[in-house]
Amino acid sequence: MKKTFFVAAMFAAFAFTSCSSENSAENAEATTGQHGEATETGAMATSVVVETPNFTSVAAPMQSQIDQLVSNYMTLKDALVASDTEATKAAANEVLTIARAMPVATLTTDEKAYAEEKTSEVISSAEKIAAASNLEAQREHLELLSESVFSMAKAFNTADQTLYYQHCPMALNDKGAYWLSSNEQIQNPYFGDKMLRCGSTEEVYKQ
Repeated sequence: MKKTFFVAAMFAAFAFTSCSSENSAENAEATTGQHGEATETGAMATSVVVETPNFTSVAAPMQSQIDQLVSNYMTLKDALVASDTEATKAAANEVLTIARAMPVATLTTDEKAYAEEKTSEVISSAEKIAAASNLEAQREHLELLSESVFSMAKAFNTADQTLYYQHCPMALNDKGAYWLSSNEQIQNPYFGDKMLRCGSTEEVYKQ
C-alpha cells in the first residue's frame, strides 16, 4: 500500500512539475524539446480514450453537418487558446447553430438515439460557454463539448482530417481535462499562453 501511494505521489509531482514549468511564453520556448518529445510520443499512441459505436451508413447531410460542427468547435477551442472571451462566445453560438440544425430525424434506431444524446450534450455545454461572462467559466464546460464532438466525429466516420484528443493534468483545478485538436502540437485551451504546451496527446483518430 505504501509503495502504491509513493508511486502515485511521484506521478502527481512529475505532472505538476512538467506543466507548471511553462508559466510564460519564454519558458514554453525553452522547453520545446521536452514537451515536443512528449507530444510526438502521445500522438503515436494507439490507445482509445473515447469509446464509440461505428455507424458507417448514415446519409451525407448528417456527415456534412458533423464536419461543420467539428470545424466550428476548432474555432471555439482556438479562441480559448487565445484567451479571448468574446471570440469564444461568438464561436459557441456558431456551434449552437450547427448543433440545433443537426438532421437527427433522418436517422433510425441506435444511430438516432446516439446522435440525440451527443447533440444534446453539445447544445448544453455550448449554451453554458456562450452565456459565461469570463474565461474560467467558459473553460469549465469545454471538456463535455470536446468529448461530445469527438464522439460524433468518430461514431459517424465524418472526420476529414486527423483529430488529436489531448489532455492537461492540471486543468480545472488539477482534476485534469481533455480537448480536441486538429494539430498535433499542444496548444492548451485551459491555460492559454500561461502554460501553452502543457499536455499530451492521448488518442489519435484518422478516418
